[in-house]
Amino acid sequence: MFKSDNILIVGLGLIGGSLAAALRRAGHYQVWGYDRDADSMAQAVRDGVIDIAQQDLHAAVASADVVVLAVPVKAMESLIEELAPYLRAETLLTDVGSVKGNVVAAAYRVFGTPPGGFVPGHPIAGSERSGIGAVNIDLFVEHKFIITPLPESDPQAVAVLAKIWTDAGSDILTMDVARHDAVLAATSHLPHILAFSLVDTLASDAENKDIFRYAAGGFRDFTRVSGSDPVMWHDVFITNRDACLKTLDQFTEGLNVMRQAIVDGDSQTMLGIMTRARVARHHFEKILAGTAYTEEDMSSKTNFDVAPGGQVQGRIRVPGDKSISHRSIMLGALAQGTTHISGFLEGEDALATLQAFRDMGVVIEGPVDGKVTVHGVGLHGLQAPPGPLYVGNSGTTIRLLSGLMAGQQFDVEISGDVSLNKRPMGRVANPLRAMGAKVETGDGGTPPLKIFGGQQLNGINYQLPMASAQVKSCVLLAGLYAQGETKVTEPAPTRDHTERMLNGFGYQVAGMAPTRSLVGGGQLTATDIDVPSDISSATFFLVAAAITPGSDLLIEHVGMNPTRVGVINILRLMGADLEVSNPRDVGGEPVADLHIRYAPLKGIHVPEEQVALGIDEFPALMIAAACAEGTTVVTGAEELRVKESDRIQSMVDGLITLGIDIEGTPDGAIIQGKSGQSSVFGGGEIVTHHDHRIAMSFTLAGLRASAPIKVLDCAHVATSFPGFVELATSVGMQVTSVEE
Repeated sequence: MFKSDNILIVGLGLIGGSLAAALRRAGHYQVWGYDRDADSMAQAVRDGVIDIAQQDLHAAVASADVVVLAVPVKAMESLIEELAPYLRAETLLTDVGSVKGNVVAAAYRVFGTPPGGFVPGHPIAGSERSGIGAVNIDLFVEHKFIITPLPESDPQAVAVLAKIWTDAGSDILTMDVARHDAVLAATSHLPHILAFSLVDTLASDAENKDIFRYAAGGFRDFTRVSGSDPVMWHDVFITNRDACLKTLDQFTEGLNVMRQAIVDGDSQTMLGIMTRARVARHHFEKILAGTAYTEEDMSSKTNFDVAPGGQVQGRIRVPGDKSISHRSIMLGALAQGTTHISGFLEGEDALATLQAFRDMGVVIEGPVDGKVTVHGVGLHGLQAPPGPLYVGNSGTTIRLLSGLMAGQQFDVEISGDVSLNKRPMGRVANPLRAMGAKVETGDGGTPPLKIFGGQQLNGINYQLPMASAQVKSCVLLAGLYAQGETKVTEPAPTRDHTERMLNGFGYQVAGMAPTRSLVGGGQLTATDIDVPSDISSATFFLVAAAITPGSDLLIEHVGMNPTRVGVINILRLMGADLEVSNPRDVGGEPVADLHIRYAPLKGIHVPEEQVALGIDEFPALMIAAACAEGTTVVTGAEELRVKESDRIQSMVDGLITLGIDIEGTPDGAIIQGKSGQSSVFGGGEIVTHHDHRIAMSFTLAGLRASAPIKVLDCAHVATSFPGFVELATSVGMQVTSVEE
């Protein structure tokens, strides 16, 4: 029914002219143009912006397939009324206005019920320049176009409009009218209001010549948009009055807070505003680049291309420990005083924790080169966040944070990305409920978590049904806010970073494994933390060297927490030539250097007491097992099935693809090694299920492969190991990150 062969653009200014030029370039549209300024139409023809200049607007509307209104927003109201009698049932009528409410209201007033071909829209692109001379054929390339369909809009008309703007180079979004106008008031209209007002204020100053003469780049950047068309922006502010006033009032309130902080010399408030703004600006840049941790970019994918062969030589240091980085932010935020952190892991998971506490009013400086300064607010100093806390892909963040949130006086909702929102949360919700917390989960016991404030918590004696450091930590952290003693007993040893760090912050945790306890109502005191290198990250390089003939690798400053050294113990049991040297204590955590050389590996039955000590390392250890002589059996590892993916099944499927004889079991796997062959693995495509550890583990297979391996969907590697590919190639591995 709806076609786009002939497109009439009414108004040949910057937006209308640029759209016409882009559609002419697409090559399959007949582009007509109309403008009340005859000179503009003539120039549009001379410059090749349009195919045909239409002198009779009404006749052109009657025969066009698509009519695009590219005039100021106030003019659209009367233009819709003027053109309505000439529209056919199969005409697609749309606009480019940055305010939608008045256009939609005009359509309902004129038509009663708007026709199915009426589909409002708005390109998020522009310039302070205007008129036909400002036309830019690439204006819309890699910019957003927002479609704001009405209930009456025909889906086919919506699809045709999306195709037109896709051909112009835009990415298509859909939004309802009210939401569009509120968002644009904040992101576009308010900056223009401020720029016009600032320049006008300074221009009225008696010293305006010096002010403008010595203006630096920041002033020029901020005020650039004040050179925009005043008539157009006057219309925008009038037609979107309520939304503009609301966001202007919010800005004024925030500006008054900053002003009072300057009056009072309130450094913490000023730092809080500026650090939150700095991070928000950087996060905005990441969103534009499609790399923000808070959303999964569906428009492109990151794959790893792994070439067969390579070596492992050198001296490296891997990023800081993720578990300790998470906890340093959490406890630093709740402490009295200022905590200085070095070696902080600047991966997306740890940054999600950092952002959550910024959202709750904590002033955090950095990270810069792994250094972070946290200005603690005390156990009861957190503030209600402005909205739900989004923690990306970080299971540690959501589970530990739920324990802390259970003791607050405000309600909070915590959610994550598609992967995290499939992970079980009943294991933390149940003990929190037993302590008196009010917790709601999504369907099936998964996120989002809704935790209601103001509940009285009481200490409990909790027997963990499974070995899980995250659940143990959740209960202990909730215990900080509980009356009486909170005691946790685990069925097998798990990492004890929370207990060690609580003691480091001056909060006593009593007992010895398997039972630890604390009494609520105490206080945390700020301290300095040097985060050791992450043994989980070091694992990929330990295994790489262990399976590659001729390898010789030293990994420095690795965390050697006794609850995390399962990978070292297991590799040694398999025959790895692994030396631990230069042991020392850093901030309550043991660290050492690890020196590993190639030696033939043998299959083993992994002792179950080592499983919990190396649970995150098993994907990489399964690669090692495939290169060993004989059979390796893993049992007691059912926790692997509820990580970012079902890691047992993910590894079984991937290893079978590469030609390995492996059988998955409910709590582990049986792997037949192929040590007698120089090329252990074949080639193929590996499905990672967006799991960072699966992705990194299969890059190791290339060292002993006979053909190329493509590891799919590797964007989440940044959650735990930023710079993994660069470090891998520096020691001789042949892996390349490819955007598709």
